[in-house]
This record gives sequence, C-alpha cells and structure tokens, in this order.
Amino acid sequence: MASFKEWPSFLMVFLFAHFAQYCCTRIDDDGCNNHKGNSQHRCVPKVNYRHKEKEVLDQILGPGSYDARIRPSGVNGTGDSPCIVYVNMLVRSISRIDDYKMEYSVQLTFREQWMDERLKFNDYNGKMKYLTLTEANRVWMPDLFFSNEKEGHFHNIIMPNVYIRIFPNGLVLYSIRISLTLSCPMNLKLYPLDRQTCSLRMVSYGWTTDDLVFLWKEGDPVQVVKNLHLPRFTLEKFLTDYCNSKTNTGEYSCLKVDLLFKREFSYYLIQIYIPCCMLVIVSWVSFWLDQSAVPARVSLGVTTLLTMATQTSGINASLPPVSYTKAIDVWTGVCLTFVFGALLEFALVNYASRSDTHRDDMSKKCDLERTVSMDVGDYEDGPNSFNMKPLMRPELMMSRDKMSQIIHQTPPMEKNSCWKSWMSKFPTRSKRIDVISRILFPMVFAMFNMSYWSTYLFREGVDEDK
Repeated sequence: MASFKEWPSFLMVFLFAHFAQYCCTRIDDDGCNNHKGNSQHRCVPKVNYRHKEKEVLDQILGPGSYDARIRPSGVNGTGDSPCIVYVNMLVRSISRIDDYKMEYSVQLTFREQWMDERLKFNDYNGKMKYLTLTEANRVWMPDLFFSNEKEGHFHNIIMPNVYIRIFPNGLVLYSIRISLTLSCPMNLKLYPLDRQTCSLRMVSYGWTTDDLVFLWKEGDPVQVVKNLHLPRFTLEKFLTDYCNSKTNTGEYSCLKVDLLFKREFSYYLIQIYIPCCMLVIVSWVSFWLDQSAVPARVSLGVTTLLTMATQTSGINASLPPVSYTKAIDVWTGVCLTFVFGALLEFALVNYASRSDTHRDDMSKKCDLERTVSMDVGDYEDGPNSFNMKPLMRPELMMSRDKMSQIIHQTPPMEKNSCWKSWMSKFPTRSKRIDVISRILFPMVFAMFNMSYWSTYLFREGVDEDK
C-alpha cells in the first residue's frame, strides 16, 4: 500500500486514467469514438461529409468518368430508349398582357427532372441526401426552348437563381427562375367582353423523340401563386397538354400550358361605356332648346360630336388594327351615329323653321292682296250702290263667308286620331320634328342597348362553355 506521502501523485494518476477512459467511451461532437470489443480504447475523428462531397463530385464528374456531351441512357439503363424528362413549373407573376402587341410577360420557376445512371454515388448511409451544383454546364442538360418566346432573361441578383441537385440514385433536378415575354395571338371580336387563351410552349430543339421525350410531372405540374393579381384580367384556369411537332428533320417532343384569361369588364364600363352613354344623352338636350337658339344648339352638337370622335380615337389607339369588327367598334360607331344624328336633326329643324316662316309670310301676303282687291271692287261699284250690294251681289257675300269658314274652320275629328290631335298642339313642322325626336331617339337607343348586350353577353357565355 502506498505511503501517505505518495497519495497526491497516486490520486492524480487515478483521476487522469478515468478521464481518458470517459473521453474515449463517449460519442460527442469532439470526434471521439468507442471501439467495443477491443481491450484498448482510442479516439477517432468524425467524418467531414462536406469534404466527402468534394471527393464524390470529383469522382462522378471527373474527365475520365463523365462526358456532358453524351445524353443519359433511357429506361432501365438501355441506350436504345429515349431519355425521359419530367417538367413542372411555378408561375410567380404575370406582369402585363399587351393587347396591341399581342404578348404577355410571365415570371416562373422552371424545373426539370431526369435519370442519369452515370451520376450514382454512395450516400454514406443517408448522410448525403443530394449534391448541389450551380454550373449547368457540368452535366448533360435537355435542349429545351420556349417556341413562342419573344424576350427572356435569367435572374442573377444576388447570385444566379439556378441550382442542380444530384441524388444518390442518379436523379437530376434542375431548377431556374426566368422571366419571359411570350407571344399571345388574340381574337378581339368580343373585345372588351372577351376571353383570351395564352400558351406557353416548350420544345426540344435538337433531340428528336427517339432520344428525348418531355412529360408533365405527375400531380400538379403547373402551380400558380395564390396572390396573383392582374390589372385588367383574371386567370380563370390553366390546362396542360402535349404538342409534338413534326418537321423535315424528325418529330420533336413538345409540352404546352394554356392560360385562360377573362377580361375585367368593370374598367371598360367606367372608362368607355358610361361616358359614351352620357355623351349621347347630352346630345339630346338640343331637342329641348328653342329652335331659335341657333348658337347654343350648334355648339352643343359640335362639342358632343368632337368629344365622341376623340373617345373613339383613343380606344382604337390602344388596339391593333384588325380586319374584323370588334364589339367596342359597334358600340362607339352607334353612339357616334346618334350624336351625329342629333346634329343633323337640328339642321332639319332649322330648315323646317325657315320654311314655316316663309310659308307664313306668303300666306299673310296673299291674304293682304285678297283684302285689297275686295276693297277696290267695292269702291268701283260706287257709293250709291253700297246699300243695294246685298241685293245685287249676294253670291259675292256668300263666297266671302265660305272663304272665312274655310280659313278658320277646324278639321273634323276622325276615329283613332289621338296622334293627330296631339300633334295639332304643335302647329309648325319644326316644333313637331323636335317633339318626335325627343321620343324617337331614346327609344331607338334603348332598343340598340337591348340587342347589343343580349347578343354579346350570349356569345360570351357560348365561348365560356367551349
């Protein structure tokens, strides 16, 4: 047994031995491991899997083991079958839909998946779920392009928005965020009560269907963000389909997604239809002005006509020149016709007023000449024959009475002559034209509105069912 003086050194050795055993038997973040079954214990550092990723990438993508120019094998690793690429996307935003240029701009996250047997690697018992690359030229990529693209660009803020994930079984996932301006041929016959279908087409450029086939990913191949808002359209639905194309060089795989947009009518109701109705109604005010107020009626008619013409020009300036008639052309054309008709109505009223004045002057002149001629005849008979005139010339006195009755006689009332009796309240033709216009113009415009809305709303419903 150790002496009392040796106790301090013995205690220090005992404590150090137990501390070393504790470090070697505990598995923690310090990298020590306990090897059971061995009499001796040793400390082993933990594996650095980030370093292993580098080794795996150098191994599978090395110059002697991988060639990005060669496409992957097909199904079951055979080179005779085509490589299958599964496509899906997320529509992030649709910034604008241009009616004049017939195009729309969209931002989306585009994804592709395919199997490449050459990229299989050891996952170290699930420690490496996948490898991530940011350089697309390191691996083989499908030669997909957007056939109806006008402009496009990638996003590089702050870093390029692209990645490639390689999974242990050889599955490759490619994801990138892009912004595209795509053509969208539109049929504007029902504008602005129309629906437009804009497509997004993806085609293989060089690989035929014998080597490369695109398929939509199962589930939801196209997703749209929930807070998608457009200023003048509403995205009603979207459909996915296939559109393989055949050319002189072969058949190429093609995918397409159709986006169905409905135009928001409230904007056009406030900006176009209601102002046009107000201009037409304002032009009818001239019917209630006095026919002698020539400056007021002319200025009112010309002002409304010019305003309506300016409104029509502004509408056509925002639309492409097409060979067919649009719904908005029918509306503005009829409204312009009504305003122009009100101006022509005043021209007719003015002409009728001058004719009535001329006729009244001629009637007064004839009555005056007739009265003068009668007074001259009475004077020629002499003053002594005045008392004998009723006995000597009774037929003359009777003719005068009959003439007076004819002039002042009211025509007898006929059956169903309410219209004539009501019109008799307006003795002049100019006044009658104004009164008839007050009733005729609103009635015709109301009938036009009924036929217009029933026709185009019905056609809109038919297109929606299709």
